Amino acid sequence: MRQEVRVCVLFGFGINCDRETAAVFDMVGASSERLHVNHLVEGARSLDEFDILAVPGGFSFGDHLGSGRLLGNRLRFALREQLQKFVTEGKPIIGICNGFQALVKTGLLPGPEQASLEPDLVQRASLTLNNTGRYEDRWVTLEFDPQSPCIWTKNIQRIECPVRHGEGRFVMPSGEGLDLLESNHQLTVRYADPTKPVGEGLQDELLPFPLSPNGSMRNIAGICDATGLVFGLMPHPEAFYSMWLHPEHTSMDLGDDWEGDGLQIFRNAVEYVRSQR
Repeated sequence: MRQEVRVCVLFGFGINCDRETAAVFDMVGASSERLHVNHLVEGARSLDEFDILAVPGGFSFGDHLGSGRLLGNRLRFALREQLQKFVTEGKPIIGICNGFQALVKTGLLPGPEQASLEPDLVQRASLTLNNTGRYEDRWVTLEFDPQSPCIWTKNIQRIECPVRHGEGRFVMPSGEGLDLLESNHQLTVRYADPTKPVGEGLQDELLPFPLSPNGSMRNIAGICDATGLVFGLMPHPEAFYSMWLHPEHTSMDLGDDWEGDGLQIFRNAVEYVRSQR
């Protein structure tokens, strides 16, 4: 009998993708629970009860003071020790869209340079306004670094995925910081040109709109920390759990192959947790 993998999916304060996120974890064999942030903050519940933490998308705190800023501060100051313990115990965390913004502003991403160090929760990057100056809701092509330590993206080369955000442009204060992440293969997933062969889509030169929907430095769509446990991305893989959700599904010969490409990201984390037991 497979051991239960318990997933904490945060909700509250404007998070609105929690049900979809919980559902995809259940689809790949985990047992998810939607848990209000305040239950953790007030001590009624603890992250110790869970094997995986998911911070879903939405508009936490109405995006006041910047997307993910207030949720990030709430996590960083109220749950600091719990988050540090969660990562040092080898438990995976994912942040999607607004959740990615929160993890970056919490300081869990990109995190310290060395994987052996405890998360210091120091902010080193940010996600800011799209260079189009508007909210973007469209499908994009993503390519993954095969050498990334990220446990969430193993054996994934390229997928299509929807984005829906207004502040998805990943930035860092210096090129040296980006060079370090790239050398560590922490630039896990980037926007790619779908006309290029699979495996040749990673590039530093900024792609034109709409291939890059936001103008992120080096076309970054998502990053991981040095341990590979903490992963965040702006696109919504939970919104592509089925091929029937693809905008061109009616012209595809799907047969019995209904599973959407996004589901593998969540399956990888669940299988990782089981492999560590």
